[in-house]
Amino acid sequence: MVTVSDTQVTWLTQDAYDRLKSELEELIENRPVIAAKINDSREEGDLKENGGYHAAREEQAHQEARIRHLQELLRAAKVGEAPANDGIAEPGKVLTVRYEGDDEDEKFLLATREEGAEGPLDVYSPESPLGRALLGAKEGEAREYELPNGKTQKVTLVKAVPYAD
Repeated sequence: MVTVSDTQVTWLTQDAYDRLKSELEELIENRPVIAAKINDSREEGDLKENGGYHAAREEQAHQEARIRHLQELLRAAKVGEAPANDGIAEPGKVLTVRYEGDDEDEKFLLATREEGAEGPLDVYSPESPLGRALLGAKEGEAREYELPNGKTQKVTLVKAVPYAD
């Protein structure tokens, strides 16, 4: 999945869309199971000391949050529309970069974790310091971003190509 910041659209490959839709359907189908667990645990007595009840409630909260996240994600999704092969760093592209002082290039997908979860590439979010620094960069362009220790790192965009799984 790739979130394009200015339009708030989520770009998904068909494969990723199908995988996330399937996960959503499975979570929704599982709702009665969690509710039954909570009900069974509630009948065991004192809720203050009932670990099973609290665990089931926590599981339900995580599941409901994931359902809401997936519903929102899929509602805003554009399927199969890959970004243009124009050499500009943007979500949905595999970026090859070189850090100042390094001899080797690094290659990663600029996207959110859901889209790149199944692939062999590292995934960097467009919201990360590196992702924000590179957004809109053209091949050959150098940018800088701040590291967690407060120092500045210079990085050059070597190549930007659309991601294909």
